This record gives sequence, C-alpha cells and structure tokens, in this order.
Amino acid sequence: MSPEPQKQTVHVDGHALSLSNLRKELYPGFAKGEVIDYYVRIAPALLPHLRDRPATRKRFPDGVDGGSFFEKNAPSHTPEWVRRATVPTPGSSRGRDSLDFVVIDDLATLVWCANLAALELHVPQWKVGPRGALHPPDLIVFDLDPGPPATIMDARKVAVLLRDLLDEDGLACHAKTSGKKGLHLYVPVEETDRTSEYAKRAAQRLAADHPDLVVAKMGRDLRKGKVFVDWSQNSPSKTTVAPYSLRAAPRPSVSTPVTWDELEAAGSAEDLVFGPADVLARVERDGDLLKPLLGGGPADEHHRLP
Repeated sequence: MSPEPQKQTVHVDGHALSLSNLRKELYPGFAKGEVIDYYVRIAPALLPHLRDRPATRKRFPDGVDGGSFFEKNAPSHTPEWVRRATVPTPGSSRGRDSLDFVVIDDLATLVWCANLAALELHVPQWKVGPRGALHPPDLIVFDLDPGPPATIMDARKVAVLLRDLLDEDGLACHAKTSGKKGLHLYVPVEETDRTSEYAKRAAQRLAADHPDLVVAKMGRDLRKGKVFVDWSQNSPSKTTVAPYSLRAAPRPSVSTPVTWDELEAAGSAEDLVFGPADVLARVERDGDLLKPLLGGGPADEHHRLP
C-alpha cells in the first residue's frame, strides 16, 4: 500500500475505510501510510496474538515527537462492525466500573486502528470469550527492564537465567524484544488464576539467586545497574505490548520475537533492534517464532503450573 495520495478509501474484508493524512510523518521519515502498510503486511503473524484479547491502543496523532495517550474505551465513532468487549475497570480514572474495549480480531479493525495513529497495541494475558466471558490467563509474561547503566545486553543474561529457572519447573518460555530497551519472556500455560502468584515467586527466586544482577522489587531506586524482573504485568488489569507491535521511538522499532541462539550470540544492543522491514523479512524467512504461545498445535506447550 503506497502512502500516496493523502487520503483514500479502501475496502478491507467488505468494510469501507477512509484513510487520512497518509503522508503525515508519525516517525521522522516514516509516514502514516507506511505505518498502515506495515500493519497490513504483518497482520498474518500479528492478528493471532491480538485475537480475543481486549486491546489498549497507544495513539500518537501528531507522531512520536508529539503528545500521546492510551485509549482503552472504544471511541464514539467506532464502526458498528468492530468487535467490543465490556471489561470491569474498578478504580478507573474515568470513574466508570467498566469500559468497552476494542478487540482486534481482523484486518479491517487493525487498519482502522492504524489509521487512528495507534502505533502501539497492548493486550492482557487473558482472553474474552465469544459471549463476553473473561477467561483466566493463558500466558505468563516477565518484563526484563534494565536500570541504567545496565542495558538490554544485561537483560539478555537475565533472560537466560530465567529460562533455566523456568525449565526446572517444567515450563518452556519464549522471548521477544520490547522494542525499546528490554526483553519480554512468555510462558504459555493452561488457563489459571495463579499466573501472577507464580510469576512473583519466580522473580523473587531469581533475585535471591543473583542479587548483583536481578531485582524483583518495584522501587526504582533499587534498579540502578540491575535488571528489574517485572512480574506485575500478570495482573488482570495490566497489559503488555503485543508481538510485532510498533513502538514509539526516534526511529520505527518493533517488539520482535527472537530465538535463544540470537539472544546468546548478540554482540551489542544494536543486534537486538529491529525495524518494520527487518521484521517483515524475518517472518517471511522464519515464520512466527511465537507460534507456541497460540496453542492448539500437535506440540502444544500450554503447561499446567507447578
């Protein structure tokens, strides 16, 4: 899809979408039309990770150098054909007990979100059923966040240590870059309400074993030169940026699945930075490295928590 002209109508899966401001730069040298084009082309790998998960969209109407805001509730102009899920939000800043989230189940909805400059797509570790029932989590996520002067290279070391700890518990994990300075590790599990409890305990075990490198407590003053293993994103109210989502940065970057061989072989932080073209080429070559998170295959890795 070309970023020219400035405005056009496209038909996606039977829905007419009016795309606007296609030449507007959302990143320096990277226009909105190119953002939409990336999301259209990555959709076969991305959509399965968004499907059935209420999405929080981080929108940048004036690009990454302008203001941004998180949007949870479906805006009033949301097309009728866009799927919504009503989710309880006690203590919401809007003073509402629930919000109607957008669920990005199909290409048309993804294009509609991209046209609204929703550069980042964040989802929880649980799904909503076809009739609106909220399921228990089926994923555990660990956000490995290096505190300066620590870098993603230190997060890489912690990722390997955490992988080995999880392996001792009989759990397989899979990695992706955050698209910024850290890493995310995912564990596919059978649906359970114990994911947050387990993740906290695992992070604390790792911190106790490697106190010079790992911290599992929230205090920012504790993170200097260490890697914070953030287990809190397993709270039902929290979300994590989706695999293959763009991230707001000085140049377009993507939260990118990586292999353990790649992590261990990385010689510098730059080896773990991927742009849209890189990711499209990787998926064409390797397929979706996070396919094990989706379940349903002959080697389904959704394990029961110990």
